[in-house]
Amino acid sequence: MARLLAPPGDESETLDAAGRRGHSAPMTDLHRFQSFDGVSIGYRTLGDPAGWPTVMLHGFLASAESNWFLPGIAAVVAAMGRRVIAPDLRGHGRSDAPSDLAAWPPDVLARDQEALVAHLHLKDYDLIGYSLGARTAVRMLARGARPRKLVLGGMGDRGLMAAGARAAMFEDAIRHGDAARDPRAGRRVQAMMAAGGLKPEAMLGVLASFLATSAETIAAIDVPTLVAAGQRDDDNGSIEALAAMMADARAVRVPGDHLSAVMEPALAAAIVGFLEG
Repeated sequence: MARLLAPPGDESETLDAAGRRGHSAPMTDLHRFQSFDGVSIGYRTLGDPAGWPTVMLHGFLASAESNWFLPGIAAVVAAMGRRVIAPDLRGHGRSDAPSDLAAWPPDVLARDQEALVAHLHLKDYDLIGYSLGARTAVRMLARGARPRKLVLGGMGDRGLMAAGARAAMFEDAIRHGDAARDPRAGRRVQAMMAAGGLKPEAMLGVLASFLATSAETIAAIDVPTLVAAGQRDDDNGSIEALAAMMADARAVRVPGDHLSAVMEPALAAAIVGFLEG
């Protein structure tokens, strides 16, 4: 595979899909750039440097590695002849994780992705998001982004229009762990943060930056959209209801729940089929 070249101003290194330096396939390049406020954001690229840009945004408490590369979704998309661009969202993975609440203004994650699109001089691209990444993608469109195609994974109507409800559950779990109102959720969230080396202050910052998206704004999104989720995933509301709200969207269910669906080949196949269509 040809080495992917970093844009001017990037720092880059070659990694394998599990984040190790070396020559195991598939190879990715890790780059860094400074976002609108100087925070350093890491992103990985895979595939043909001249291929159609496909920006892939991961979920909360995850990373580009765990959401896209380890399950093989990034590799399947790159195999279409595309250029995968997969950032670690602020606070996650290899991106900076500021503790100062001032570094977490409303819509900061969407603003970071706008800065990435500008940094890479992308004029046309497709946009894929899962869970928090899907919420971030919708906020990008609410702010004026116009991808050619949009994939929203693990995100339903309630998760977009009532962002505070699920955020409150996560905040309780982050702050209180076993003593949370839902001790099982508290333990799970604490374990995920420990596994990812995530800072509680930064994760609380992510939650503080959430903005709800109105039904009117969602209805105004007219780009072709695939809304996908596991058969046992209504964590963020109904994907069918969300697709029905949008001008040009369809919903598809794949095996699994909110956490396991990304490991299902059916999700990768649904994404590829939609992008090819």
